[in-house]
Amino acid sequence: MLAVIGSGEYLVPMAAVDRQLLELFETPPRVVCLPTAAGREGDEKIDDWMHRGAAYFTSLGADAEPVRVWDRDSANDPSLAERIASADFVYLSGGRPSYLHDTLNGSLAWHAITSVVERGGLLAGCSAGAMIQGERFAGLPRPHRGFGLWPGAHIVPHFDELPSPLVAMMRRLVGRRFTLVGVNANTALVNVGGAYRVIGDQVTIWTTTTKRHYGPGDLPVGALD
Repeated sequence: MLAVIGSGEYLVPMAAVDRQLLELFETPPRVVCLPTAAGREGDEKIDDWMHRGAAYFTSLGADAEPVRVWDRDSANDPSLAERIASADFVYLSGGRPSYLHDTLNGSLAWHAITSVVERGGLLAGCSAGAMIQGERFAGLPRPHRGFGLWPGAHIVPHFDELPSPLVAMMRRLVGRRFTLVGVNANTALVNVGGAYRVIGDQVTIWTTTTKRHYGPGDLPVGALD
């Protein structure tokens, strides 16, 4: 199970969305909150993100824990990786997507995250945590390679907050081989075994031939193709 979220992590407007993510589990899941994307923002910000996330999910009824993975050393700490691997639900909050990807790529923490997904758990990422899940994501001087969990997709969070000229430019930069997946604020696009659902406001799926907007509910088969 995968979820990409446009913006709003750990804030009140996201509570209804996150409750639906928790309801994907038969019993309250164990959630771990990773502040990795904020790893260059200093100790205070790192600690704030992870503790805020754990407190937020605890308030929603989950068993939540902060895990302080913020650089390559902590991403390769076996004890932290073990705590991630024992979770049911991994949440990656926002920050710098290229730093997040480079910190996790090939690490023990990333292997632990993928093991959670492979045994039926959920990986959810907001903003930067959403961007890295695609095959590519925005970067300079050229798009950055993502983890490819959403094959062929270039995920764009904060989509409803972007000016139209910037969106048009991004569509050109994405290239013909990739589908632009725009996720609005306070919205999650969820993939459960290849079935897609919008929770919250709206998602835009923009292929090279079509541009469609989807509100809350299940997406038609083939919508991301």
